[in-house]
Amino acid sequence: MNEDNQALHKLTSLGKKILDPILADRFPVLEVPDRNTSNIVYNAKQNRFVLGSSTNRRDSSNINHIRSFTQLAWVASFAKQLLEASRTSSLRDLYYSSEAFNVVFKDQAESDRIVTDLECVTGLPREAFGIFPDEHSSIYGRVIMRYSVPGYNGREIDLTISPDGLPIGPALMTAEPIKTDAEIVLAVESGGMFSRLIETKAWQTFKAVLIQLGGQPPRATRRLIRTLNEKLNLPVYMFTDGDPWGMHIARVIMSGSANSAHIENLTTPEATWIGVTPKDIVSYSLPTEKMNNADLKRLDELSRDVRYSEPEWQKYIEDFRKLRAKAEQQAFSRYGMDFVVDTYLSDKIL
Repeated sequence: MNEDNQALHKLTSLGKKILDPILADRFPVLEVPDRNTSNIVYNAKQNRFVLGSSTNRRDSSNINHIRSFTQLAWVASFAKQLLEASRTSSLRDLYYSSEAFNVVFKDQAESDRIVTDLECVTGLPREAFGIFPDEHSSIYGRVIMRYSVPGYNGREIDLTISPDGLPIGPALMTAEPIKTDAEIVLAVESGGMFSRLIETKAWQTFKAVLIQLGGQPPRATRRLIRTLNEKLNLPVYMFTDGDPWGMHIARVIMSGSANSAHIENLTTPEATWIGVTPKDIVSYSLPTEKMNNADLKRLDELSRDVRYSEPEWQKYIEDFRKLRAKAEQQAFSRYGMDFVVDTYLSDKIL
């Protein structure tokens, strides 16, 4: 069963759970997996967060549950319309679309939570229903991808077609990688560094597929990274800013996030963070900024995070804490535009 058929099957099953009790003169009840932190556990074997067994009961006979129950039913209905019409929607568009049906959300944050409820109830990610966030990251490299979306099904595209890279949206996330002469995936945090690596032909130097993360990458990007790693057997290297936030971007790609504990196939456990490390900041005498209170607080939080329990990651945290300074990827430009490719990344990758 392909993903679209599976999603339609899940939505139909959900609809029956609501409709069948009504036809039998009973109030429908749904069990929604609990996403409270007390029910989010770290699975060491899978190297990611997962949801525990606790659920929340949505009972349509309870006046306190009616609002969220009907919101969930509408989001499921909207998702089914998207699939049947071969359309996609952003989370923002979904929020505004609700007004046409007189479904009330107090803000987009509330509608986003209901979309997550749908994911939990069906066991499928929102992307399977054609619902995507607004933000995009980008990809560039010698990979041939085969589209599977309606209207483009079977069509192939070379990811070097645009010098700006291609946005990672619904079509690329679900496309199949069929051929490459690349040997690695190099994921970088910022758009500026991504452009620099294209301009300097670093993708040729390192035989790399370049991915711009755009900060903490959206799930479509994390899923595509995993696909390239699994289907093409490409090792993944992550190059981020030298601060707690950049380090955590890498760790989420490797081990996932609590917010996505209910979604599988997003993590790439064997990915490698290559910096900027605290040692790099010192060794290369990089321009730095002093860490602020938010940075130091974040280090304390990460030191207690189970994803950072390994000695290597604890040392990174402690070294940042001692250094009390941070550096951006672009700091290597103090040595010239091409230094980051010719020296730093060459030392890290080749």
